[in-house]
Amino acid sequence: MTRPGEDYIASLDDGRTVIVDGERVGDLAKHPIFAPSVASVARLYDVSHDPANRDLMTYESPSNGQPANLAWLVPTSREDLKARRLAIEHWAKQSFGLFGRSPDHVASFFAGFVGASEWFSKGGKKYEDNLLRYYERARDEDLYLSYAIIHPQVDRTKAPHEQPEEHLYASIVDETDNGVVLRGAQMLGTGSAISNHIFVSCILPLPKGSEDYAISVSVPCGTPGLRIYPRRLYAGGATSRFDYPLSTQFDETDSLIVFDDVHVPWENVFVNRDIDITAAQFHETAAHNLGNTQAQIRFFVKLKFILGLARKLSECSGVIQSRPNQLDLGELAARVAIPEGMVLGAEGSSTVDSNGVARPNPKMLYAAMTLQPRLYQEIIFALREMTGGSMIEVPSSNLSWGDPVSEFDYGRYVRWPDTDSRERVKLLKLIWDIVGSEFASRAFQYEMFYAGSNSVVKGRSFANYPWGEATDLVDECLAGYALEGFEGVD
Repeated sequence: MTRPGEDYIASLDDGRTVIVDGERVGDLAKHPIFAPSVASVARLYDVSHDPANRDLMTYESPSNGQPANLAWLVPTSREDLKARRLAIEHWAKQSFGLFGRSPDHVASFFAGFVGASEWFSKGGKKYEDNLLRYYERARDEDLYLSYAIIHPQVDRTKAPHEQPEEHLYASIVDETDNGVVLRGAQMLGTGSAISNHIFVSCILPLPKGSEDYAISVSVPCGTPGLRIYPRRLYAGGATSRFDYPLSTQFDETDSLIVFDDVHVPWENVFVNRDIDITAAQFHETAAHNLGNTQAQIRFFVKLKFILGLARKLSECSGVIQSRPNQLDLGELAARVAIPEGMVLGAEGSSTVDSNGVARPNPKMLYAAMTLQPRLYQEIIFALREMTGGSMIEVPSSNLSWGDPVSEFDYGRYVRWPDTDSRERVKLLKLIWDIVGSEFASRAFQYEMFYAGSNSVVKGRSFANYPWGEATDLVDECLAGYALEGFEGVD
């Protein structure tokens, strides 16, 4: 069933090894740089656990009849897709779309895996059984799963098994009666330091010879031998919540994950050294579709937040009555509407596959993903342009209001017609934290490469577009005339 935030916080006390600045971090929930992010995730769990949100956020678990988060639902109809969307959107609003790998992300992938679980049985029936049992456990215990599904970039010209050292990337080095042993590393464990389990696999196609790397397993974060190395968290450099309102709440962390002969019990192994199944789990099932639909819902919430900042800026500064400003806002609003329209369009033209799983239209989904980097660049640039030098002309920190002279000067010179100094600076600090701070730069990089290189996403858009709809129109046009003139005209 759903769990309250306090249960999530307690679950992090599992002996995990998180290393920052060469030192192991103790209690993450009390650590000054992790506590804000932990608190933000806890708030998500409180929202989904709140009885007032039960109809919006949950469905009845088939296992025990208790409420389960809708992110785990395997959708079988358009109505199910809508219910999932509304729940995911509500969660995204709690972080203003800034938590890219919130607990509903990997849960959506597992809903896709389970919808076509027979793919996992191709390696042996026990692996399908493992997946189904694990999914039920994760759903009913409301676990926060993160994933690490990209290999570190040591030598990108060589396959995993051709790297300068064996098992440099996460791979199976041994099997025992009780499970498998992992060695190596994975990159970009976003949210892993503050999650419960890490799903480990490889989303890119693997060549022959790389069977040891063709895996799909889940590892509890407190497992011995597992080491998590987060990048520097931006909350650590923030002077106050007032100065960095986003950096101090929504930095979900990205980590290098090292597996130093980590034992994974058989019940947590879903693919064992099978290249074909490793690839199929993402694209033959609905996993990639459902997981990225969650991501696009989160993305359009974030863009709405940025659009709201632009509108608020225009209102407070008094330029909202300017026709040029209204036109700029109108163009910005048009760009912001695109991802939401794509999500709604994908949902409205969804189909049910041979397994009975409802899938949003991939044509719309991958079109949105292809446009995502460009849209984000354009929208962030537009907000920067609207703000101009105002973001630079702000106090160094909230402490400036502790000095009467500074407070007087800022109050007199840094204000808008109907907005006093503190409220002006508060808004501008917020805008800076989404366009110019380190947190903002990481967010920019994230949206640019959220789904990998844009060439990969464009390839998926190419593969999923129903080209016949376009070329049939051309063929019909070409068939309507010839060298002598129009044919078929009386």
